Amino acid sequence: MTSIPRYADLPIPPLPLRGSSVRLLLRLEGLVVAAVTVALYARLGASWLAFAALWLAPDLSMLGYLAGSCWGARVYNGVHAYVAPGVLALAGLLFHAHFALPTALIWANHIGVDRLCGFGLKYAEGFRWTHLGRPGAGGYAMGPEQSAPTAAPAPAPPAISRS
Repeated sequence: MTSIPRYADLPIPPLPLRGSSVRLLLRLEGLVVAAVTVALYARLGASWLAFAALWLAPDLSMLGYLAGSCWGARVYNGVHAYVAPGVLALAGLLFHAHFALPTALIWANHIGVDRLCGFGLKYAEGFRWTHLGRPGAGGYAMGPEQSAPTAAPAPAPPAISRS
């Protein structure tokens, strides 16, 4: 009797080779977000010293990796997704919180520049596994020596007899 493999038992397919149009689109999206957030920040007239001082603050989320790669990826992704700065910007506009909008723009700019440079959201397999690929010697290429992680083969479940 043949058993059907569980989804978790299937290998993870390798990421596409360098030159993927999806990867290019995500990087261009990062460029647009970075440019728009800088333009809006300049229109606000907020402090550029604050911009420089707070720009690397989202990278403190890498400290989550001290608790392991799974927790590190969760913390990092929570901080490096556009959801939180978007909510902060909306709250700043709705509640007239003068610090919130500039902070949200700095945060979103950081995320946009990260995407532009090829730093993506992380997978639990490790810090270098991202939705934009894994960095290689010539950029974000995937080759035989840099193939995507595969799920460890699990033992086959016991066959169910139909008597």
